[in-house]
Amino acid sequence: MIFWTLFIGIGALAGGIAMLIKPDGSILQMQPLLPYFQVLPFADALFQDYFFSGIALLLVNCVPNLIAAYLLIKKKPAGIKLSAILGVTLALWIIIQFIIFPLNFMDIAYFLFGLIQALTGYACWVFYRQSICEPKLSDYKNIGSNKSELVVYFSRLGRARKAAYEAADKSGAEVFEIKSKERTEGTLGFWWCGRFGMHNWAMEIEALPEALESYKKVTIVSPVWVFHICGPIRRFCELAKGRIKNADYILVHFQPAKYNSAKKELDSLLGITGGAFTSICSELGHNRVM
Repeated sequence: MIFWTLFIGIGALAGGIAMLIKPDGSILQMQPLLPYFQVLPFADALFQDYFFSGIALLLVNCVPNLIAAYLLIKKKPAGIKLSAILGVTLALWIIIQFIIFPLNFMDIAYFLFGLIQALTGYACWVFYRQSICEPKLSDYKNIGSNKSELVVYFSRLGRARKAAYEAADKSGAEVFEIKSKERTEGTLGFWWCGRFGMHNWAMEIEALPEALESYKKVTIVSPVWVFHICGPIRRFCELAKGRIKNADYILVHFQPAKYNSAKKELDSLLGITGGAFTSICSELGHNRVM
């Protein structure tokens, strides 16, 4: 997202300055295109040369993109929204040029740039919204009051952690977070975890809960990676097989689906028939039970 805002913003800066220095378009070799502007409203006043076009280029595509780049570097959410809007703006700008100019390579290229910027902004916004649901343990007062139950979870962005805290607060269970030895944080972690999910691989974890056999019930909370339980939970179940006799399952994912196949995976890995099964769809930070 930072790349697109800087690429388009700096390009617009260069083009705008060139138009202001030489309004006849000679620096950019655009003199042959000037007659096509005459179909636009107020052409007699605004489009006899490229001076107004240069100002518009600076105000619409240069300055806002550079502001968006600054906000993104500073990790401000407003930069994400602004970037996506500017991608749409650029695409619309080029559509106007499609109408008035003959089809050319530069217009096609910058239309695609605007479209990619808009789509990247949308993806960036989804990632951001999915990552702001980090719960605070102190908000759940009943956790740990029931020493006979345990909630085990792995969470990359906080959604599964929130589901785990809510389940533990409801039953009074203790909680245990499974930690992976692999990189799982950030966007790079997303793609690395997706690799494990795609291949149905277990991911090495740091430790198991102590005295796992002493709990009457264990609730396992797992994100879904590429339609399967996540790698760290898979490894936990492999190590915990034979040590858990009564288990409930909670799955957290993006898709509006039940994921009964994932329940069968958990049953098979643990060698038991699990009890309650809850499937939670987390869409842009809002959870709903499927």
